[in-house]
Amino acid sequence: MSLVAGSYEKFIWGFTLLSNSQTLNPLFSYPSHLSSIKSVAVSGPVVASGGEDDTIQLYDLAAAASLGSLHTHSATVTALSFYAPPHLPFPRNLVSADASGNLSIFDADGFVHLTTLSVHRNSAINDLALHPSGERALTVGRDECLAVVNLVRGRRNCCLRLGKEASLVKFDASGDQFFMAVKEKVSVHQTEDARILFELECPKPVLCATPAKNGLLYTGGEDRNITAWDIKTGKIAYCLEEAHTARVKGIVALTESDGATGDDDPYLVASASSDGIIRVWDVRMAAREKPLTEHNTRSRLTCLAGSSLKFKRQRPQDGKSKSKVVKQQRALSGKSKSKDRRIG
Repeated sequence: MSLVAGSYEKFIWGFTLLSNSQTLNPLFSYPSHLSSIKSVAVSGPVVASGGEDDTIQLYDLAAAASLGSLHTHSATVTALSFYAPPHLPFPRNLVSADASGNLSIFDADGFVHLTTLSVHRNSAINDLALHPSGERALTVGRDECLAVVNLVRGRRNCCLRLGKEASLVKFDASGDQFFMAVKEKVSVHQTEDARILFELECPKPVLCATPAKNGLLYTGGEDRNITAWDIKTGKIAYCLEEAHTARVKGIVALTESDGATGDDDPYLVASASSDGIIRVWDVRMAAREKPLTEHNTRSRLTCLAGSSLKFKRQRPQDGKSKSKVVKQQRALSGKSKSKDRRIG
């Protein structure tokens, strides 16, 4: 299991969670961007980060090596998301959003740029969510709109006026419902018709949220708490009060399952705060309100992503590891010479 965090100080941090000792083992940390990092995404051993320098940086987490960068955007990269089919251990696509309202789609094999769509015209995209099928995406922006994007045909289907600016949008694990955060409120919607089911009321603005496969939604933000919501009833299942000394900027739900046992109950939850600390919680012992382990990055963290997929870290001197990284770097360096390929 792995965690990746970005910071205001341009640094990216990579960790593996050692299951035998339940400790965070640092993999790497270095200034990967020219300005602050706004978003990170992880899929298996592949990591992407987006920053205010308008670039996307790519990494091989297993080899702790950089794979290169993408320069498609001309504005701050505000959101990133990988699409990985359930039967594959690696991603098929990378989708990115920026502060000028554009959405870019890449083939993760060589990170070839497929297309760029103007989704929120001249208005920053705050967040994006990919449906588990990989066929559509939702975006919310500063123009107070919710956009539905057809990823197969590469076009925006519709744009719904919300009348208020949403900062977050997430699908649940099944894709049947999605969530939107507007300051202190999180609304739960039916995906089929966007009908609102109910609202979750938080004491202070919500800055991050992640759904889990067990029917819970974890939220964090200005209240410094980690709250688990039962999305069937709209009630609080439990709350880790004062989880951090500053606002919570990222939450990840991790599972120990490799898919063989069918046990996908996420009892490990990781959180990152602008106080610089990353903590991992065993929510089965939520009453203790003490983290299982933590790491102080001594920086102002801005985002957090993670993967439950287990992999072996490759040694730098390993010839196979080197050849794999070199192959991916060559694919990235030659991407500008490749012709765009139609999505789907």
